[in-house]
Amino acid sequence: MKLSQLMVDVSPLRLSREFRIVFVARLVSIFGLGFAAVALPMQVYQLTGSSLLVATVHTTSAVSVLAGTLVGGMLADRGDRRRLIVIGRASAVLGFGALAVNTLVPDQPWLWVIYAVAAFNGFLGSFSAVALQAAAPGFVPRDKLPAAGALLALNGELGSVLAPALGGVIIAAAGMGGNYLITTVLSLFTTVLVWRLPRLEAPEEARVQSVLAAMREGAGFAFRHRVVGPLLLLGLAQMLFAAPQVLINEFTDKVLGGGPAMVGLLYTAPAVGALIGSLTSGWAGRARRTGSLLLVAVALCGLAVFGFGASTWAPLAFLFLVFLGFGQVVEEILRYALLQSHTPDRLRGRVNSVWTAQATIGDSAGALTLGGLAPLIGAAGALMAGGALTVVSVGALAVAFAGLRTAQVLQEPAVAPSQPDTEGNR
Repeated sequence: MKLSQLMVDVSPLRLSREFRIVFVARLVSIFGLGFAAVALPMQVYQLTGSSLLVATVHTTSAVSVLAGTLVGGMLADRGDRRRLIVIGRASAVLGFGALAVNTLVPDQPWLWVIYAVAAFNGFLGSFSAVALQAAAPGFVPRDKLPAAGALLALNGELGSVLAPALGGVIIAAAGMGGNYLITTVLSLFTTVLVWRLPRLEAPEEARVQSVLAAMREGAGFAFRHRVVGPLLLLGLAQMLFAAPQVLINEFTDKVLGGGPAMVGLLYTAPAVGALIGSLTSGWAGRARRTGSLLLVAVALCGLAVFGFGASTWAPLAFLFLVFLGFGQVVEEILRYALLQSHTPDRLRGRVNSVWTAQATIGDSAGALTLGGLAPLIGAAGALMAGGALTVVSVGALAVAFAGLRTAQVLQEPAVAPSQPDTEGNR
């Protein structure tokens, strides 16, 4: 295979003005949110000196994101998705603007404003995220869905690697208020940008459907479809057993004998692997056995976690985490293409909200799973057990769900459940 065929496929950016808008808006938003993700916990800790209160702000945001994701997914299938995207981005302008003003309060900023904004931005900001996920696949040809997924993964990885560091630099140079002000301006820019998208109205029949019926239809499709349902189970297994970040501190201290510098390097390793995977994803658009490759990618994640847990040498541990990040981004690209191509457009808001909600809950559940195992069998033992369980789960799902094992990216629109469907459901 030629090197040019390995490099990330940027053709969706050339082919679609709408996808270019989504790509740029998402990239800018990720950087703005990354700046805020550094500032919020830092400000709360400066005001209170309490890590517990820092955690409660994070929890407030997470609960709001979960609620906003479920509501936003419903609304994305019942109205104008562009309006939801604009509302989500405009809410960020108001929220971060309020945080900037709050830094000017005499004596010290009000803590309750920070909690209120965390809830406000978490809830309404999720509308934008879900509506963008639902709308983006319609902006590119179906054979370009893997390339679109790779580009969206790439801007996510760039943001996760660069945004926190830049956020800290901004705080050091311009203070907390300067950080929030820059984030407000970036949010305003993305609001204007997404306003240029065309109207994205839902079909008439979706707008007259009752909320209860719409929820039942969306959840039923997500969990019963022969490809989408197993995709959700596969993602859950990965999040439960192949998320080692919660144990990096303990593993570094007790096994590798390292300090904070080593911890920081190990935390960056998955992002390095993910960036490599995104930049060399040109092959994904030509892959045929997408489901089988997806299973291999998740199994690779499990093997990487097992290898990390078995490592006693820091460079080897770093390398295994790089492999983990590589496997995760390949899984993300292939899962995106399968999920979007097998989901009818009128259901994408609800199905994407189910996936996002699962990811939100799964991250916490995964941390509890490995964190709960560590006191029983040690950090290394918990990591190796998590890696082994991931591989076993992949094997079980491959045997149980032939639809996932043989799944390919559909080149024709998926059939909605209300229409005759001889292939979509088990």
